[in-house]
Amino acid sequence: MVVLALVAVMVTAVIVVRRPLPEVSGEKELAGLDADVIVTRDDRGVPTITATTSRDLFRAQGYVAAQDRFFEMDYRRHVTSGRLSELVGENEDALAADKVIRTFGWRRVAQQEWDLLQPATRDALQAYADGVNDYLADRDPGAVAVEYSVLGLQVDVAAPEEWDPVDSLAWLKAMAWDLRGNYDAELERAASYSTIGDVARVEELFPTYPQDLNLPILTAADLPVTTVEQAASRTTSLDLDSADLQEAMASASAALAAVPHLVGDGEGVGSNSWVVSGALTESGKPLLANDPHLGISAPGIWEQIGLRCDDVSAACPYDVSGFAFAGLPGVVIGHNASLAWGLTNLGADVTDFVLERVDEDTTRLDGASAPITERTEVIKVNGGDDVRLTVRESVHGPLVSDVLDLVGVGTAPVPEGAPGRTFEVALAWTALQPGRTMDAVLAINVAKTAADIQAAAALFDVPSQNIVFATTDGHIGYQAPGRIPVRANVSDGPVPSDGTWPRPGWDSRYDWQGFVDAAAMPRALDPVEGFVVTANQAVTPAGVGPFLTDDWDYGYRAQRIRTLLTAATTDDKVDVADMARIQSDEHSPFADVLVPVLLTLDIEDSFYDDGQELLRTWDRVQSSDSAAAAYFAAVWVDVLRSAFADDLPEGYGPNGGSRWLEVVRRLLEEPASPWWDDKTTAGVVEGRDEVLTRAMVEARRQLTAQLGRDASDWRWGLVHTAAPEHPVLGGASLPGVIRNLVNPDAVAVGGGSSIVNATAWDASSESFGVTAGPSMRMVVDLGDLDASTWVTFTGASGHPASVHYSDQLGPWSRGETFPWPFTQAATEADARDRLTLTP
Repeated sequence: MVVLALVAVMVTAVIVVRRPLPEVSGEKELAGLDADVIVTRDDRGVPTITATTSRDLFRAQGYVAAQDRFFEMDYRRHVTSGRLSELVGENEDALAADKVIRTFGWRRVAQQEWDLLQPATRDALQAYADGVNDYLADRDPGAVAVEYSVLGLQVDVAAPEEWDPVDSLAWLKAMAWDLRGNYDAELERAASYSTIGDVARVEELFPTYPQDLNLPILTAADLPVTTVEQAASRTTSLDLDSADLQEAMASASAALAAVPHLVGDGEGVGSNSWVVSGALTESGKPLLANDPHLGISAPGIWEQIGLRCDDVSAACPYDVSGFAFAGLPGVVIGHNASLAWGLTNLGADVTDFVLERVDEDTTRLDGASAPITERTEVIKVNGGDDVRLTVRESVHGPLVSDVLDLVGVGTAPVPEGAPGRTFEVALAWTALQPGRTMDAVLAINVAKTAADIQAAAALFDVPSQNIVFATTDGHIGYQAPGRIPVRANVSDGPVPSDGTWPRPGWDSRYDWQGFVDAAAMPRALDPVEGFVVTANQAVTPAGVGPFLTDDWDYGYRAQRIRTLLTAATTDDKVDVADMARIQSDEHSPFADVLVPVLLTLDIEDSFYDDGQELLRTWDRVQSSDSAAAAYFAAVWVDVLRSAFADDLPEGYGPNGGSRWLEVVRRLLEEPASPWWDDKTTAGVVEGRDEVLTRAMVEARRQLTAQLGRDASDWRWGLVHTAAPEHPVLGGASLPGVIRNLVNPDAVAVGGGSSIVNATAWDASSESFGVTAGPSMRMVVDLGDLDASTWVTFTGASGHPASVHYSDQLGPWSRGETFPWPFTQAATEADARDRLTLTP
């Protein structure tokens, strides 16, 4: 009987898990279609949709997205509208996220954007929503996604509400938040000052971009317009030591940390993209490569898709393939029949933390009072009581420092009736103003020329991205879009006015003076060099072009790509396979900087010397099977901890990214710098050599405990793994049987932070595990679009029971890609399943 009961349980579990898998072949009636729509899928479950009208095309895209990934879409819309507690029930983290996002007002802004959009864009959004709702109709939650069945064990799960077009627009706010630019650095400067106490020393931890080593994206000669960017004063007289001010900053930081990251966060979020002129390629036509580095999750962030009008015309202009977001019509990165485009995060400074002097319901501004407005938000909690939230906004933006009742962030909550803080922190962010990014997305889908890209970029408000593009008629180019604040040069103010430090809200000279004219944004067409490389580095030389930010990636990835492209094209021509090899390059710029110095030091003990001996023959490639790579990573962690962690506040330890590489590179020339001294060793003042030697010894100890006594048996891939996690059901608090269902097995990978194969990890944590990485890789051959290649991080499906949930993860981890057919003949030949949607 026990065996029969166990079998019954297992059969029931299989049925529950497999029940949401969609129909992918046959015929299905869909009310509202103008004509039949064909959906074919390849061996990896990737759909190509062919329709006769734009409305049918986007309606079918919405239907297919709901088939494959509705729970992902539903989770995102609950997050972006501040309603996560409605989905998951009583949960402190969910409630904190809801409070902060309601304070931001993401969905309120998205609602305002609806009226700004072109009628054709609104039609596309509505058709997409109609398709989603067609799929949801008459399906109970367990038939839509297994996640609802699991959540139903804890909370009431009603039928998912209908998809609204504004749900799609709100998702753009989450994307903009995770790719917003320098706000982390701005907070980190202020927090670092609280323990360092000297602005000049803080600035040493944020060095200027090394243009003598790592070139910007464009040279002055590439730019059609040249203007001089602002140069801000680097001094400060603001009382940053004020306990009240530091408390407000800490409260703001803690509140912002409560926001779930749907795209990615922290060290490693960025991208590589480059485009090569046909003069340097085997085919004689351009090649374009792109691999955005985002957070790793299950399912992966991207939805691969093809969208084709049966007869491409002005009435139905789409013939496009690439990577989309479930919940958003169109393609975000990819190519059409005439043009390919790639995106990397530009990292423009589009946020400011504004210190507000508060007196009850007003703030101070130029010696007078400015109003604080209030509104009340009601947060529904599944299975719990409603939560009422008072949202306060200054003239600069929402007050984010008083959102959460936080204990241990500098003080306990202020008792009712007691005086509040003198300071609060407001968030000024360009994405809190309605914009037309959705218009831009669809405009790029049908772009054919550089002029089309420039026109679309003028609408691409947030997030600001580097766009590289190439056309089938042989042109390559670059375009910077984005709504970029213009900041005044306040030479006699209390802090720099360039957005690198929190600014005084009581001084209107620091207020934004407008936005950079789209016509003045950097761009280039057919540069003489024959290629354009973007990898989050500086866009233009210092002093050239509009001021975008002072907080760039420091350009080591970009320079490595440039070096490889230059070598590959000096005596030969390149092809798609060459581009894919560059994407998988794992040479370590950290090793180039540090290993030569490490090898000059003496370690007398033969046991501890084993690690150093690995470095003597190391090729400085951070490959998954390298023992030296594992040892070097452990050394790097200890160098950063000993030199800097003792100087920084808790929670702000060095993460090991490109900024810290640049800091250490400069400090290696100063062996007696005070930074080298580890203040936790009382009575001892260390210099560079002592810190580096001790780091090698400690790394030997750590890896011996972790990987074994024989150093030759160590492997980077044993500790550096990519472990995708489901955002709702994948955490450690869930039962193992659930985690095993929704979390794919971890995979060993090579690469690392600031390496071209950018599988980033956080050196301030206790793990070498991947925190962000290539969310997809693509190479487009403009000479033969059917010869292009692509791969995504996990797979095409969002259903854990699907064979396509993680079937691309293994190949992704090995740097492999798949053929990417585009033409109708090629996609038909590649089709494995065929579904006809009929009116």
